[in-house]
Amino acid sequence: MLLEADCVPCILRMSIAALRQLKLDDNAIRVLTEDILETPALRGLNWNTTSAEVIEDVWRIIIKKLGTPDPFRSAKSCHNQKIMDLYPRLQQMVNESADPLYTAVKLAIWGNSIDLMVADASAAFEDSIEGALEAPLSRKNFSAFEKRLKMSHHLVYFGDNAGEIVLDKLFIETIKKLHSAEIVYVVRSVPTLNDATMTDARAIGLDDTVRVIENGVDGPLPGTLLNRCANAVKQEVNRSELIISKGGGNFDTLDEERKHLNKNISFLLLSKCEPYYRHFGVPAYQPIIANF
Repeated sequence: MLLEADCVPCILRMSIAALRQLKLDDNAIRVLTEDILETPALRGLNWNTTSAEVIEDVWRIIIKKLGTPDPFRSAKSCHNQKIMDLYPRLQQMVNESADPLYTAVKLAIWGNSIDLMVADASAAFEDSIEGALEAPLSRKNFSAFEKRLKMSHHLVYFGDNAGEIVLDKLFIETIKKLHSAEIVYVVRSVPTLNDATMTDARAIGLDDTVRVIENGVDGPLPGTLLNRCANAVKQEVNRSELIISKGGGNFDTLDEERKHLNKNISFLLLSKCEPYYRHFGVPAYQPIIANF
């Protein structure tokens, strides 16, 4: 999905929310905001791009000014640990469910709520677990997704945020109990926002559950552009019968790429904004499974 007018104020809000969480003073935030506003896409000068690519440009500005490549390392570790503390409870909810896969995918999608727009995202997730299980998720789309799983021998799973990655782990464990597909999980090579890296995958033991590889992208892109990915990722995609994509950044970028791929792609994400509502017809903060 290419950048829309709605994305411009959203990216600016996200940027300022991130800077606030880094405890910068008002003057530093004003200076960084001035630099961020020089980004061509945020001035209406480039619409032929995705929000993830614009955020990459913004994030380069921020990390250059801060002098650190991963300013949210501590916050990501905290998110991972808090959701791991909930893991026994979440696992029990899935195991005792009448439909474990449906419950696990709902939780995995709800994990997409752990983002930089929420000050204490992991706590907010804990408070909303029950509501997550009650949220409407298209049974028709889920059934089509489950059918794809049953027919797939090899699938590639593109992850999104720290904390959320714990819910992916539970979801993958549930898939493996029910289906025999080989699964490869892809994380970011370069830290960006609160997106999961290999450090996060190892911290929660995801690498003990599934093979984890880095995407090989050479910049802080909070999405997936296959032409910028490592050859190892491209090879896994070529082998796969199914791609699972988590989160908005991966959707925005892979939605453009899927037009050139002869692959089944299932997008799992929350409807977080007006463009998603228009595109998917799903109200704000409701779960989405979209199969292409």
